[in-house]
Amino acid sequence: MTLTGRPEGGVTVLNSPDSPLVEQEELFLQKLRQCCVLFDFVSDPLSDLKYKEVKRAGLNEMVEYISHNSEVVTESIYPEAVLMFSVNLFRTLPPSSNPTGAEFDPEEDEPTLEAAWPHLQLVYEFFLRFLESVDFQPNVAKKHIDQKFVMSLLELFDSEDPRERDFLKTILHRIYGKFLGLRAYIRRQINNIFYRFIYETEHHNGIAELLEILGSIINGFALPLKEEHKMFLIRVLLPLHKVKSLSVYHPQLAYCAVQFLEKDSSLTEPVIMGLLKFWPKTHSPKEVMFLNELEEILDVIEPSEFVKVQEPLFRQLAKCVSSPHFQVAERALYYWNNEYIMSLISDNAAKILPIMFPALYKNSKSHWNKTIHGLIYNALKLFMEMNQKLFDDCTQHYKAEKQKEKHKLKQREESWLKIQDLAKQNPQYMLYSMETETPTAEDIQLLKKTVESEASQGLKDLKKDKVLMRRKSELPQDVYTIKALEAHKRAEEYLTANQEAL
Repeated sequence: MTLTGRPEGGVTVLNSPDSPLVEQEELFLQKLRQCCVLFDFVSDPLSDLKYKEVKRAGLNEMVEYISHNSEVVTESIYPEAVLMFSVNLFRTLPPSSNPTGAEFDPEEDEPTLEAAWPHLQLVYEFFLRFLESVDFQPNVAKKHIDQKFVMSLLELFDSEDPRERDFLKTILHRIYGKFLGLRAYIRRQINNIFYRFIYETEHHNGIAELLEILGSIINGFALPLKEEHKMFLIRVLLPLHKVKSLSVYHPQLAYCAVQFLEKDSSLTEPVIMGLLKFWPKTHSPKEVMFLNELEEILDVIEPSEFVKVQEPLFRQLAKCVSSPHFQVAERALYYWNNEYIMSLISDNAAKILPIMFPALYKNSKSHWNKTIHGLIYNALKLFMEMNQKLFDDCTQHYKAEKQKEKHKLKQREESWLKIQDLAKQNPQYMLYSMETETPTAEDIQLLKKTVESEASQGLKDLKKDKVLMRRKSELPQDVYTIKALEAHKRAEEYLTANQEAL
């Protein structure tokens, strides 16, 4: 083989029974150097096909060799293995196919897959086996796997190829577990990525994967939690809820928040108040996500912490129950099917029922969706069974308030009539009322006919044009992209619950 330029075919096979260990090591080093040669898969994918196959075979052979043999990761292997990984993987990523940072739609959008994946996949697999080898010694490797290496690794998380991010997630988690001296640096750099994402770009492809790693890291935090970790929750995880692409990474974000609360229940109040602060005003699907996360939090909340947040929490739930978007109202009303939440409500019914009753009673009659009516009646029935006297008191109070509102409305109308009568007594009343008088019935009928005529003409013109089609129907899915994603095998489960005390 040549160690620079194109790799040649006909190379000695690793792990040959005829080769002594010293020669095996030298051959391993030569193959690592051989695989540092890069090929063009983008501008000329058909070039150097023979040599591309030689490199692929060499990488595959090294993966098998390091997976099934012991005492192969010697001290001289570390720099060459890290160099081979760096040369192949550390690169400038292509410009984003979605530079505006709009929300990724899995039904509409297809990720841009890495053209050199036949080689990159094997490089990732080799490096993962290298890190997991029984011979791997972090004290030797730390000379080569340093802060600069980690920074370059983190930059690759913005790759659009989900297969690459999957490998990166596993590798970074392995490095975090094995290199204690890099842990604080890794957390700090992940924080910086989140800060840029939240406050500057609102675009990054690897947020979900980074949060998945953090979920495992949080699970290993020692108690009591450090102030640094609490600040990460308040200043990073909570503001991540306000980004418009929340749906891409929300399950991982919710998991991290719940992990914190399981570690330290005193964080419940700031977390729930933070959620209420960032609660969506006009984005109904996002509201459903918030309701999902809130139920996960309530599943682990301590009764003593629930009392602190019950009033603002149920004021927001009352708004959700009243939402004209039926999925929001439906998701909020499903809380009444949760036994633990119902036990919390039952213990604090005197505070919660007066907040919820007006929204439930009003929407039991006025909501447009019949399914919501059934769910509301179920909630009212549960409240009634919980405390009949309190329910009756709330009913009477609600009716009394409605009577007061009617009385106030009547008084307001009477006041305006008095003002109008006083205005009519003014000598100039007729002059000014003629200038500002409202349209007559004839004016309204004429306007209606004009609008109908124009609308009819507009429909005729529209039919003459080409029939409008949805963009979605004009963009068939790329079968090669789908096939590549289906063929990708995830790395084995890695997020173990081992306690990585800091």
